[in-house]
Amino acid sequence: MDYQSLIVTYEDGIATITINRERALNALNKVVFSELRHFFSVEGPAQENLSGVIITGAGEKAFAAGADIKEFAGLNAEKAMALSQYGHEVFFMIEQFPKPVIAAVNGFSLGGGCELAMACHMRIAGAKARFGQPEVNLGLTPGYAGTQRLIQLIGKSKAMELLLTADMIKADEALSLGLVNHVVEQGEEVAKAKEILMKIGTKAPLAVAKVIECVNAYFDKTADGFEHEVKSFGLLAETEDFVEGAKAFVEKRKAVFKGK
Repeated sequence: MDYQSLIVTYEDGIATITINRERALNALNKVVFSELRHFFSVEGPAQENLSGVIITGAGEKAFAAGADIKEFAGLNAEKAMALSQYGHEVFFMIEQFPKPVIAAVNGFSLGGGCELAMACHMRIAGAKARFGQPEVNLGLTPGYAGTQRLIQLIGKSKAMELLLTADMIKADEALSLGLVNHVVEQGEEVAKAKEILMKIGTKAPLAVAKVIECVNAYFDKTADGFEHEVKSFGLLAETEDFVEGAKAFVEKRKAVFKGK
C-alpha cells in the first residue's frame, strides 16, 4: 500500500512508522487512522521477520499533537460515537499486536497523540516531549481510551487530575509517574527504542507474543489473566523454542530461536 500520511521503513527486522504531517503537528486525521489500521492488520502481520515496531512523528515539534479538530465539524452524537469507536478499534490493534510496539515521543503528545502513545506497549520520550489530555478544554472527554489507559499507567488519582485540569506535563514528570519508560536526549528517541527492540528480538518470539497477550488480559474485563497465563505457559512448553531455550541454558550458550 502507498501511504499518504505515514512513512514506513524497515531495518534489522524493525518497522519504523513515522506520522508524516509535520505542518499539522502530525495531528491524527482519518487517513492516519486508516493507514495505521492497514499496517497493523495487513502489512505488519505479513512481515515474516518482523521483531518490533516503532511509531514516531515527523519533525522536531510533535509526536502527534492530537486529533485533527478540523474533522470534528458537523459532528452529532451518532457520528462522534462512530469516530470514537473506530479510534478504539485501531488502537486496540496496536495494543494487541503480537510484536512489541514502542512510541518514540519526540515532542507534543496531546489528546489523541497521547492516546496513541499509551496504546503502544512502551514509550520513550525525548527531553522536550510533552504529554496531556486537553479534551475538557473543547467540551469533550478523550475519545480514544484516554480515560482508561491513563488510569492503567499512572493510577486513578493523578489520571483524574490530568484529565480534569487538562494540564500538560513534561517528560521528566511523565517518567516519574510511570507514563514513559525512559527519557533520552532530544533526537535519541528512535535509537533508544531500537536498542530495546533489538534486545527483545533475541528472545523467543512466541514467548514474547504470549507475554503481550497475558499482560493485556490483566486489563480485559472479559478475560481471566491468571488462567490466560497458565494456558500460555502450557502451550509454550510444547514449542521447539522452549526445547532450544532450556538446552541452551544447560549448555551455557546463547539460544537460537526460530519462532516454532
